[in-house]
Amino acid sequence: MTNMAMYSAEFFGTLILILLGDGVVANVSLNKSKGEGGGWIVVTAAWGLAVAVAAYTTGWVSGAHLNPAVTIGMAVAGNIDWALVPGYIIFQILGAIVGAFLVYSTFKDHFAATDDADVKLGVFCTAPAIRNYGRNFITEVIGTAVLVGGIMGINNANNEVGALSALLAGFLVWVIGLSLGGPTGYAINPARDLGPRIAHAILPIPGKRDSDWSYAHIPVIGPIVGGILGALIYMFFSNMWV
Repeated sequence: MTNMAMYSAEFFGTLILILLGDGVVANVSLNKSKGEGGGWIVVTAAWGLAVAVAAYTTGWVSGAHLNPAVTIGMAVAGNIDWALVPGYIIFQILGAIVGAFLVYSTFKDHFAATDDADVKLGVFCTAPAIRNYGRNFITEVIGTAVLVGGIMGINNANNEVGALSALLAGFLVWVIGLSLGGPTGYAINPARDLGPRIAHAILPIPGKRDSDWSYAHIPVIGPIVGGILGALIYMFFSNMWV
């Protein structure tokens, strides 16, 4: 498999992830949508299913990281060549931007019908329920450590899960959202947050606010730290269990 094939798979997989993931947020939060008011369980379930669909679509090409924190964690674990990491991350972010553009195209009339600028921003990127940068950072670290460690555990050869691994990764994302997602909206993925935030800044959304760049470093740096810690913690314990 060529590098460009793997990069393009990461682009397309992340595009699908954001189209479905940000799509459900738009569906439940924008005015006059048939899904309006669907709530947190709908959002977290759809994000989990979005991960599974994207992973089944492109995982056989690139491993379907769809997330710079996962890519870096896998590199730390020796499961991917470090030389591939920059390309993976660039194409993940590009895919996220395009996915967010498609969400806007789908819900354009509903953005126009919604007056709350915070709700419009929330379709694209995360924001904390209580703004405390230190605690928000720790929350993203913990959630992403669970994500990366969980993915490594699911894919451990002793589990013999085979093709079920993508579905189980989706369940993992779902349970992280249900359990740990309330404080920050659980970005647990720098591309998932940064790419759509860039799209929000670029798009001609009527009545939009600023893109909250003062918070944007938290869902980028926190997941990267969490991804590294998750990989190291899993490797430490799994080596003890062999």
